[in-house]
Amino acid sequence: MSEPLVVIGNGMAAARFCENLGKEALGRYSVLVVGAEPTLAYNRVLLSSVLAGEIAREETELKPRQWWERQGVTLVYGRRAVSIDRERQVVLLEGGARLPYAKLVLATGSHPIRLPKPGMDLPGVVTFRDHDDVSAMLAAASPATRAVVIGGGLLGIEAAYGLALTGTRVTLIHLMDRLMERQLDSEAAAMLKAALEARGITVLLGADTAAIEGDGCVESVLLADGRRLAADMVVSAVGIRANADLARAAGLAVNRGVVVDDQLATLDPAIHAIGECAEHRGTCYGLVEPAYQQGAALARHLAGKSATYAGSVLSTNLKVSGVPVFSAGDFVGEPGTEVIVWRDPGLGTYRKLVIRDDVLAGAILFGETSDALWYLDLIREGRPLGRLRDAVVFGQALAEAA
Repeated sequence: MSEPLVVIGNGMAAARFCENLGKEALGRYSVLVVGAEPTLAYNRVLLSSVLAGEIAREETELKPRQWWERQGVTLVYGRRAVSIDRERQVVLLEGGARLPYAKLVLATGSHPIRLPKPGMDLPGVVTFRDHDDVSAMLAAASPATRAVVIGGGLLGIEAAYGLALTGTRVTLIHLMDRLMERQLDSEAAAMLKAALEARGITVLLGADTAAIEGDGCVESVLLADGRRLAADMVVSAVGIRANADLARAAGLAVNRGVVVDDQLATLDPAIHAIGECAEHRGTCYGLVEPAYQQGAALARHLAGKSATYAGSVLSTNLKVSGVPVFSAGDFVGEPGTEVIVWRDPGLGTYRKLVIRDDVLAGAILFGETSDALWYLDLIREGRPLGRLRDAVVFGQALAEAA
């Protein structure tokens, strides 16, 4: 008889975990997935493309309903899990339904962060996290609309770019001295800023939000230095926080996220956590690729096979504002490392590699990223470059030929 396995969360991590579990142990578990959003699992990475009008909402769906049925997975979406009874091994849903489990997987994702500033609850202030947020932004967007996007990380830049494509007048403000400071160095960030400005977006760096102002709705954003930016819509895209509310209430160990070991297990061996809600070896990744790797490792573990998750090499590989950007590993270049830089101002490309003890430790590519996965493999494998060293900056084809 199949063991009952409940997954709380119906996002990208949960979908990939169910896919992997089907490959590793189809039929071993009776799987039930609970999702708070009233929709099938979808690709959040594509929300910016929906906002930009590049794809339809329906195209973000990860798997059709028939796929879930073939996997033998029961879906309960549009229903929120409200508590976990660890003693009885039961999940309680809103409305009173009780779901027994032998194994429980938390894939609850993250909450968007709203700055603790006056006026953040005014109508017209939105986050950028789900389809409802995108619908609200599109409803307000127009050439007559003035939008202020708070946050110069990936989400903020994608929101600003998508809104700009609707004709909305967009100002992007960021507290730090450069955009995407966690993924880019100062030179690549400056190139990105120029690319955004070329697309009609005003970028203000070192801009600290003091308050959102308005009488009944958003009218302006007040900065700490006294500047006031007129606004009909404000998008808060300053980051995410692991959604560990259920785990915390159930008495599980929670720091920044739900604490898990190398088998993705919590302190309760019947309960596991993956994705943005999980904290592994002190790190909450908040990225898709680590969530997929965690889901694959957990599926193998629950199938009774040897599996260990040892952590992920962080990487970003995407098009920001229509410009290909990639970064991975330690791209800063600490003392004791060797830095190789290749620039082509005419083509608007930039490449920076960081080498430590003849091993590629980090990379940034801007404007041309066809070799990104090759560089990422070199970083992950940690093998000496050897004869590749002299031409590695020119990419895989030339380096291997040389």
